[in-house]
Amino acid sequence: MQRITITIDDDLLETLDELMTERGYTNRSEAIRDLVREHRVRDRPAEVGAHCVATLTYVYDHATRELARRITRAHHERHDLSVASMRVHLDHDSLLESSVLRGRTEDVMAFADGITSQRGVRYANLHAIPARVERELHSHGDAADHHDHLHV
Repeated sequence: MQRITITIDDDLLETLDELMTERGYTNRSEAIRDLVREHRVRDRPAEVGAHCVATLTYVYDHATRELARRITRAHHERHDLSVASMRVHLDHDSLLESSVLRGRTEDVMAFADGITSQRGVRYANLHAIPARVERELHSHGDAADHHDHLHV
């Protein structure tokens, strides 16, 4: 780990301190590290073939014709990406759905775009975290086996 010194305007420092309070950071270094991590994930295009774990959260109008069925079908068609989903009824018209996804970053992003571009979907957000896949040999129970592990 490197130690650095930065010069920052008073108003930006005030914003950083507000962020620390809001998110519960105990020091500025951790807040700055998280900001850089967020920037790296959000603003840098993923390498082709790179993997990620992600959450896709969106609000949609359940009364939109066939939308719930299309969303469910999309999850079934890409069951290799979908780990789990949870639906919350917000009111008589709106549902919030949050899905945990994992796979190649470009596949996860394409899946998210396919869901969030549907008519009736609002307030969508994809949060992707870069990961690497390693094939490892070890046992779970009685037998040893090679299988993939996702590391963040």
